[in-house]
Amino acid sequence: MSSKNIEALLGDKAEYLLNHTSKTFTKEQIHLPGADFVDRLFINTNRNQKVLNNLQRLYGSGRLGNTGYLSILPVDQGIEHAAGASFAPNPIYFDPENIVKLAIESECNAVASTFGVLANVSRKYAHKIPFVVKINHNETLSLPAQYDQTMYGSVEDAWNMGATAVGATIYFGAQESRRQIIEVSEAFERARELGMATILWCYTRNPSFKKDGVDYHTSADLTGQANHIGVTIQADIIKQKLPTNNGGYTNVNFGNTNPKVYSELTTDNPIDLCRYQVANCYMGRQGLINSGGASGGDSDKSDAVKTAVINKRAGGSGLILGRKAFQKPMTEGVEIINAVQDVYLSDEVTIA
Repeated sequence: MSSKNIEALLGDKAEYLLNHTSKTFTKEQIHLPGADFVDRLFINTNRNQKVLNNLQRLYGSGRLGNTGYLSILPVDQGIEHAAGASFAPNPIYFDPENIVKLAIESECNAVASTFGVLANVSRKYAHKIPFVVKINHNETLSLPAQYDQTMYGSVEDAWNMGATAVGATIYFGAQESRRQIIEVSEAFERARELGMATILWCYTRNPSFKKDGVDYHTSADLTGQANHIGVTIQADIIKQKLPTNNGGYTNVNFGNTNPKVYSELTTDNPIDLCRYQVANCYMGRQGLINSGGASGGDSDKSDAVKTAVINKRAGGSGLILGRKAFQKPMTEGVEIINAVQDVYLSDEVTIA
């Protein structure tokens, strides 16, 4: 896809997003993605040789292979949002094999899904595309509704099916978060021992994060701190929602922050808000991948490209996009994922 097509998909936001120069954290301060990302940023860490091998497999696979960027297909929504709600728009994805086929057809770096989905096809596909096994989930069958992450299997089971990495979610801010931090930290330690990479879904969750009609779950300051805790427990890659606002700490009136976070280290530009997320990933030493979000219908392709532009220009490492792709016919899903990849392959979309 040409730069003109990217501009067309961005519409009236094209100039605002493509010509912005960040003056909060300069691009020279960020450890940026590149072909040597694993060698440059992981070689001197405590990761063992097997972890380095699997990190290189992740970053070296698919259409974005050896660029330092990641395009991952995540399909754990059958648990997180219910199978009917997730797969009714395109029922072929009730079959786990079609999930993996979509990732392969789209030339993704990896496919992330549940134990059950990946176990059903592991012998056929684990050597063809990196598997990321999501080891914990929230489910929506409980009544009254609960919002907690429960382990659905062991790290050893993921390793036995040939997984390249394991993924997990922590609901930072929730009453259950400290238990989840312990569970996931221990699971990630075991994953590293076995040689697998680790990806953390760093989500915030607390009803008090909504104040005066504004939802601060995706504020830059709160998600940034979630990222910082995520890299503290040594996640290799951080998955985070794109920030939509700022001032979670100040408006909800809790925790600790500093006025400079809002006056010098961020602006209202979404690229600068996302760069604050990158900065909290040890200035990009651990890659930030933003999520694609829910399907919005006809705007999905333009929305996905916009998210990719913001992530890339902020210094992020890619996109993990699911519902915008698998809730459509497979050919259309492949087209949307490839459009996202085009952003990361484009020399015209530069670091702000």
